[in-house]
Amino acid sequence: MNYDIIIIGSGPGGYVAAIRASQLGLKVGVVERAELGGICLNWGCIPTKALLKSAQVFHYLQHASEYGISAIEAKPDFEAIVKRSRTVADQMSKGVQFLFKKNKIDHIQGTGKVLPGKIVEVTDLTGKVTSYSANHIILATGARSRELPNLKQDGKKIIGYREAMTLSSQPKSMVVVGSGAIGSEFAFFYHALGTKVTLIEVLLNIIPLEDEEISKALERSFKKAGMKIMTGATVESVDTTGDVCKVTVKTKKGEEIIEADIVLSAVGVAPNLEGMGLEETGIKTENNKVVVDEFYRTNVPGYYAIGDIVRGPSLAHVASHEGIICVEKIAGKKVEPMDYNNIPACTYTQPEIASVGMSEKAAKEAGYEILVGKFPFTASGKATAAGNREGMIKVIFDAKYGEWLGAHLIGDNVTELIAEVVVARKLETTGREIIDAVHPHPTMSEAIMEAVAHAYGECVDL
Repeated sequence: MNYDIIIIGSGPGGYVAAIRASQLGLKVGVVERAELGGICLNWGCIPTKALLKSAQVFHYLQHASEYGISAIEAKPDFEAIVKRSRTVADQMSKGVQFLFKKNKIDHIQGTGKVLPGKIVEVTDLTGKVTSYSANHIILATGARSRELPNLKQDGKKIIGYREAMTLSSQPKSMVVVGSGAIGSEFAFFYHALGTKVTLIEVLLNIIPLEDEEISKALERSFKKAGMKIMTGATVESVDTTGDVCKVTVKTKKGEEIIEADIVLSAVGVAPNLEGMGLEETGIKTENNKVVVDEFYRTNVPGYYAIGDIVRGPSLAHVASHEGIICVEKIAGKKVEPMDYNNIPACTYTQPEIASVGMSEKAAKEAGYEILVGKFPFTASGKATAAGNREGMIKVIFDAKYGEWLGAHLIGDNVTELIAEVVVARKLETTGREIIDAVHPHPTMSEAIMEAVAHAYGECVDL
């Protein structure tokens, strides 16, 4: 069969690109070897948020008396929590199936491989190989859990994020290696349910890509809750021969051995490029990423790549937007390249973290004269009424022109607030315009306006 576009991979990059291409009148086929929706819907973004919501509900029940409510002692049902998470993932995957039918997109089940001449070879579960042709081929194969040589995953004692979502029973103790979004979220989840968690980070701050002040705030929160944090530490080896894992950790003070039932390796992701036919087709890669231009065209005409397999942040919303830009350019629409300096990042721990743009340190290093504004949720009426005053809003502006350089948020529901900053930066909104825009009271969102006012010396609630 011949298609206008064949997409290999149905994650948030692939399925969004497919639907947009269909809306533009193109005949689309999507090759997927597993569940529609890819890792994000089935084994990443969505089911992890379901797990985290269960942890949050359990936290509320534990603190019900603080809200004037008498409740019977709550206990987590780990098996039921995991089951709910899988149900949520199934619902979302079925939603993508519905969207494929609605938009007349062909789901080609199997493993795809590109060949010269704009050919995609698909091997199904029985081993049958079928070839398809297309005018345009988009690679959207995503990524998997990265393995370190001294931290090989066996799926039982040393696991990745996928196994962490479906353990048959709750471990009594866990070592989490890597404190990025994945590691920190799982560390919070298991700790909240009662697992003794040790979080290990090779760099000096957890959530190391975030503004240092925000990283320190999350570390304080985790430690206050009783979690053990080890920064500037490396895992040298893991002995799995006994009943428990013995993790040898090297720190500034020397080596320490930590025992745990499970070791979760959360040291990032690795692009899925193996067996894709890139070499045969002549598609260029660099540092284990497919090389593309600003519209995701590879060096071979008619072949494109988006998402985790190209340079840029490995985030679902980034892959989706790349997919839309890619197919709109193919369809002849007038499109602008992605602004990678205005990509929001969210971490769904408790407290949540959200950020966009430059950190304070990066802005100074770039030579900007800056204005920094902060508004703590201890001064927020809504946060006080809600019962959690932990966290703050931090904003950074260029003092000369009022350009909004960055924002860094930590606290309840801040992942819902960051979009205001993203849109404002997209529209080149100045700090003065944010101050003049009336924000509703009492809300968490007004803390953004208060932080901006603080940067300009006009905050009335501090």
